[in-house]
Amino acid sequence: MTSSCVGKSRGAVKGSVALDVEKLAFGRVDFELGREEVCGMSVIDPERVQARRAVVEEHIQCENRHDLDALMATFGTDARYDDEPWGDHRTGRDGVRSYYIELMRALPDLAIEVKQWHVAAETLVVEVIIRGTHLGPWRGLPATGRRMEFPLCGIYAFDANDRLAGERIYYDRGVVLSQLGLFSEPMRGWGRVVTGLSHPLTIARAYLRR
Repeated sequence: MTSSCVGKSRGAVKGSVALDVEKLAFGRVDFELGREEVCGMSVIDPERVQARRAVVEEHIQCENRHDLDALMATFGTDARYDDEPWGDHRTGRDGVRSYYIELMRALPDLAIEVKQWHVAAETLVVEVIIRGTHLGPWRGLPATGRRMEFPLCGIYAFDANDRLAGERIYYDRGVVLSQLGLFSEPMRGWGRVVTGLSHPLTIARAYLRR
C-alpha cells in the first residue's frame, strides 16, 4: 500500500507500509488517519478500539467470576445473544440474562481463556477456550459430571456508546456433544454401532448405492 491509498487531511504516510489491521486499530502504526477509510477498508479511532476491548475484557472477566450483575452491566440499554450452533437467539436484557443463568447453572466452574483478538471496524472477534464441568441441566440434558473443553469464537457488537450491543458465538456442537457422551464419530468403533442402530435405513441406502 502506498501513501496514495490513505486520506491525508490530518497526516501523511511516510513511504510505503504494509497494512496490519490489528496494529492500525491499536495505534501502533506510525501515521495518522484523517479519513474513515483506507483503500476501501473502514477503520476506527484507536481510542474507540481500546475502549471496546476494555469492555469485552471486563465482560469475560465477569464470566470467569460468575458475576451475573456485573456481566450484564457491560451491555448497553439493549442486548442480544446469538448461540449460532443451537439456533438460540435471545433478545433484550432479560433474554440475555436468562442465557447466562442457564450457562452458569450448567457449568458452575466455567472458565474462559482468551487465545486471540481480531479487530474489525464495527466488531471485535475473540478466540477463546471454554472449560467447565457439566454439573447442571443444559439443553434438556441432566448433569453428566463430564469435563468440557472446546474452542469458541465470539463476535462482539457495540452501541453508539461503545457498550456491548450483542454477542454472537460459533463452536463445534459435535465436539461438545461428544464430550458429554452423546455423539460418536460414525467411522470409529462404538460410533459405527450406534450409527447402524440409530439410522438403519440411512445406512442400508448408503450400501445399496455402492
